[in-house]
Amino acid sequence: MNAQQPFRFSTGVIGYPIAFVLLIWIVFWFEVRFGYRFNYLGVYPRTLSGLRGVVFSPFIHGSLEHLYHNSTPLLVLSTALFYFYRPIAWKVILLGILFSGLSTWVIGSSAYHIGASGLIYVLMSFMLFKGIFSKHYRLTALSFVVIFLYGSMLWYVFPVKENMSWEGHLSGLVVGFIFALIFKTAIAKPPKYVWEDEDYDESQDPFLQQFDAEGNFIETPEENHTADSSLEIHYNFKEKDV
Repeated sequence: MNAQQPFRFSTGVIGYPIAFVLLIWIVFWFEVRFGYRFNYLGVYPRTLSGLRGVVFSPFIHGSLEHLYHNSTPLLVLSTALFYFYRPIAWKVILLGILFSGLSTWVIGSSAYHIGASGLIYVLMSFMLFKGIFSKHYRLTALSFVVIFLYGSMLWYVFPVKENMSWEGHLSGLVVGFIFALIFKTAIAKPPKYVWEDEDYDESQDPFLQQFDAEGNFIETPEENHTADSSLEIHYNFKEKDV
C-alpha cells in the first residue's frame, strides 16, 4: 500500500456515511411502523445464537434517543475516516464491526447488546491514536478535534450508567487502538509541490529567472523600449534674411 496517499475529496467521502446513517434510521422506522423488535438480533455474549449480533447489532437501536445520539458521531467520524484514511476506511469499518462485536460477545454481560456505539468507539479511538502516532500535522490536528468533540465518550468505557453497553464501548476503544498500531503505512499526506523536491533546482525555474540575485526584476529585451535604428530624422535649415 502506498504510504503517500494525498488528501482528496470524493462523493464517497460523504456519500457512504450518509448511506450508513440512513440505513440505521430505515431499520428503526421499519420497527416502529410495523411493530417489529429486532433486539433479539443483538450480541448476546457467550451463546451461539448471540454471534449473529456481531453483524446485525450496529443497525439496531432501542429507542429514538439511542438512535439520535449515535447518528451524529457516526456521520462525523466516518466522514473524517473516508477523507483522511480512504485507502483503509472500509477495512477499519468492517473489521471494526467484526472485532468489537466479538470482543463484546466475550466480555459482555448476559443481555442483548445493540447499537452502533461499538463502531463509533472504534472510529474515535483509531483516529485519535493514529493522528498522534503519525506525527503529521493534519492528522494530529484531527486527533485534537476528535478529543474536543468526543473526548467525554472515554468516560463511558466504564460501567457508569445502567442499561448501557460499556463492554461494547471498551471493546471499540481497544480495537481502534490496535488498528492504529497495525495500519502503519496508510498515512494520508498532502500533495507535494515541485519546489519541495530534493532535486529541485531554483536556477532552472522560469519564474525565478525573471529576478536577479538581489530580487530585482530583470527587464527582458522585448520589454526594453529602445529607439528603432531604421528611423531617419531629416532637418530642413533655412537661413533668415537680415
